[in-house]
Parts: sequence; structure tokens; C-alpha cells
Amino acid sequence: MNLIIDKEWLLKNLNEQNVRIVDCTFSLADPKKGRQEYENIHIPGACYFDLEGDLSGEAAEHGGRHPMPDIEAFSDKLEHAGIDENTTVISYDQGEGAFAARFWWLLQYLGHEKVFVLDGGFKGWREGNYPVTSDVPAFKKTTFKPEINLAMLASIDEVRAVADEQDTNTILIDSREERRYLGLEEPIDKKAGRIPGAINKPWFEGLNAGYYKPADIQKQRFTDINPESEIIVYCGSGVTAAPNYLALKAAGFEKVKLYLGSFSDWISYQENKIE
Repeated sequence: MNLIIDKEWLLKNLNEQNVRIVDCTFSLADPKKGRQEYENIHIPGACYFDLEGDLSGEAAEHGGRHPMPDIEAFSDKLEHAGIDENTTVISYDQGEGAFAARFWWLLQYLGHEKVFVLDGGFKGWREGNYPVTSDVPAFKKTTFKPEINLAMLASIDEVRAVADEQDTNTILIDSREERRYLGLEEPIDKKAGRIPGAINKPWFEGLNAGYYKPADIQKQRFTDINPESEIIVYCGSGVTAAPNYLALKAAGFEKVKLYLGSFSDWISYQENKIE
């Protein structure tokens, strides 16, 4: 499944009216840095979507650190970016992969299938000596009608069924680095450990210097998983699980869901067990 676009394709189609580029640059350490970097330099024609301001809702008691954004507000932002059902959308970040994949997942969740991630991100674009600008574009407002794909989203009850061993047919994948999965350290969330029954597939192992590994290599990463299995991916807050979701789909896995609240939502319920 072709979910990733290379920079050569984007260069050829840079001025196409039905192509929209979305810069998702973000820094978890400095939330203002992403927009500042976008305003300083970006791919020509790119608009900006902020992880916390646009791609996430307000954090509450439950829902995790980066909960689902308000769908109406997100759709309105898409309309002001000139995106409708006919637009081919390319998202990118600085090459980390997670922020662009978060946008990609959200747009897919809203029923827009013509959305792709730029392989290599902005770092790869710059390495190719391709054009950049500081000009911020304006677009004619469109109409965007979301058609929610509920099959992409896992509920906490579905995750609980796996953790409680009531559902033995679903594979739960923890996308965080091994030390967090094992509970040896936890730099962000209030508790350390993992959701019971989860296996570990660190998200960054699907990329090489910002470029997604080929589909056959992705398949090798997941050889211990039956392609017919139901799969739920999670991470700390639903962001770095998105590249694993994308990698699984690229590898041909069909039954994949994202637990958006992820571990930060899981631990917000005192009754939930931690392994």
C-alpha cells in the first residue's frame, strides 16, 4: 500500500493546484519552536498544523496527553487550508516521522484517503537542495465533510479486553523504546510500565534517518504477528504510535487500530493494571 511520497514526486507536483503540503514541525521540548521554524523556512506552498494546537484536543482527566482534536475545529482548519475531498495532501515534519504520521492518521480517520507522508521529511528535502521559502500562503476556503472511519480507532474497552485476556485474538503493540516498555524508566508519564499483554515494537525501528524502510523490511519487523490478527498500537500519548500504524499498513496488515489516548490515558484510570 503506497502511503509514502518521495521528494522527487513532490518536486514535480509542487505547483499543482490540487496538491496541498502540510508542515507538521514540532518540538515536544519547546512547543512554540515548530511554528517558529515553519515561519522561518518551509517547503513552498506549505501550510502549518501544530501538534498541540491543531492535531490534539485539550488534555483532561482522561484521554491522554494528546487527545483527539475537536473534529469540527480540525475540519475548519482543513477548509481554511484549501483541503477538500479532491485534494492530495502531503504531510511532513523535520524527519522524525511521528508528527507527520499523526496528521496522516487523523486525515485518514476523517475519511480522506488521498493523504501521504513525505519520506525523509524536511531534512531530506533540504539534503536534495530543493526550493524553500518563508512565504506563508493563503488559500481559498473549501468545504470539508468528514466521514469518520471508526475502524481505525481502538476504545479503552477494547484495550482492556486484551489486557484482561478476555480477547486473545488481538495483538497489542507498545511503540515506545524498550526501556519505557520494560518500566525501567519513565521520563514523561506519572507511572512506569506497560499495558498488560503488550509486545514491544519501537516505532523508530521502522525508519532509517527519517526515511521509512521498504515494505519487505517492515514485514520482517512484524513476522511474529499473524497478518489476519486484529492489532492495536499505542505509545505514550498516541503520537509515536502513528508511524507504527503506518508501517503496519504499508506492510499489508489490514486490521490495525490506534489507541489514541495510549499509556497516558491508560494510567489515568486507577483500576487499570500495569505490567
